[in-house]
Amino acid sequence: MTVLTFKKNFIIGLMLFALFLGAGNIIFPPKLGQLAGSDLALAMFGFLITGVGLPLLAILAIAHAGGDLRSIADRVHPTFGLIFTMIVYLAIGPFFGIPRTATVSYEIGISPFLSGEVATAQWPLLVFSILFFAITIGLALNPAKLVDRIGKYLTPILFLVIALLAIKSFVDPIGAINRPDETFGTHPFFKSFVEGYLTMDVIAALIFGSVITAAIHAEGVKTSKGLMKSMIVAGSVAAIGLSFVYISLGFIGATSLEAIGLQENGGIVLSLASELLYGSFGPVILAITILFACLTTSVGLVSACAQFFSQVVPALSYKTFVVIFAVFSAVVANVGLTQLISLSIPVLLMIYPLAIVLMLLSFVDNAFGRRPIVYVLALFGTALVSVFDGLAGGGIVVVPVVDILKHLPLYEQQIGWLLPAIIGAGIGYVITLATPSK
Repeated sequence: MTVLTFKKNFIIGLMLFALFLGAGNIIFPPKLGQLAGSDLALAMFGFLITGVGLPLLAILAIAHAGGDLRSIADRVHPTFGLIFTMIVYLAIGPFFGIPRTATVSYEIGISPFLSGEVATAQWPLLVFSILFFAITIGLALNPAKLVDRIGKYLTPILFLVIALLAIKSFVDPIGAINRPDETFGTHPFFKSFVEGYLTMDVIAALIFGSVITAAIHAEGVKTSKGLMKSMIVAGSVAAIGLSFVYISLGFIGATSLEAIGLQENGGIVLSLASELLYGSFGPVILAITILFACLTTSVGLVSACAQFFSQVVPALSYKTFVVIFAVFSAVVANVGLTQLISLSIPVLLMIYPLAIVLMLLSFVDNAFGRRPIVYVLALFGTALVSVFDGLAGGGIVVVPVVDILKHLPLYEQQIGWLLPAIIGAGIGYVITLATPSK
């Protein structure tokens, strides 16, 4: 039985960290810090649950299930498994996640260095997105080399530049931490818990899990026990790295309010804060951080999406899908960052709770013999709330339904789906006891 050394698992963990650390992971914590203020510790705790804890569980769920999201979703029904997995891949992939890596890279890493009419023109983003996704294609065409290219080379550079910002912010803070914004003053934990959705880390983990599984298998690990052991080490390395980044960036945001004021998004916060921390060299450090972070995530997402869809549509090869998704993402990226974020929120509010419930049930389904009825009723209860949360996030409020749902515990905190999910799973479990499997 092949067992990987700690060093090899550590390198795979660095690769996983780099795949996770993309656009959302960098732009949301600073804004969170500005809003949370003196409630940063409690707010960050909620954010770390959805931004680190649940993604780590998702990675382990993929290993436990044997390798990919569809193998878990098929436990509900094969048709559901295919459709839900496609929706997740498209959402985290070419529709939102992949284009966002380019728009964030441009708006934080390139745009601040442009001036005059060039800074406000559309063509620089177009040129940049073409170059960005050309590099993505080059790195993603050979997935077998992802570990070496990302884990050994890109990640250390990425972590170094983030550390430069983080250490300086702790040693010489920009300013004092102020009182929390009114939006965080009442429920900072739950507010931040839902803010963690925007990182897309849980559904990214369900996708990256297959990439990491393939990397571990490529090293000769064939047993489920060996796979789980490697995944625990790699996942823990990524989780520690992400926690350091989130806490550091949140602290930068929390200490920046007096100096730069409340900003529209975390990208602007980081851009202004980096200049205060390191002078004219600060934006250069930030630009390098953003470019490396977003590029590694782009490569990982394109590779994972291409692997999945080449299996669903065997007539088209992996390399063909790499090009298709990269070109499509380049086009979508030119919509702009603000528009992409606003369009993604309704979709994430719908599918994120479903992904969480599906993942959690996969750990305990031996207790109910993996009977589909438990999955079906739990997900049905979840969807009754999450679908209308998503519609509301898109500006479509179905008043009669919302008037009923608002009586659910934690509904105002956008976690109203939790109780219906538990009730649905409970009813399903009772049904399994009453109707033993044949």
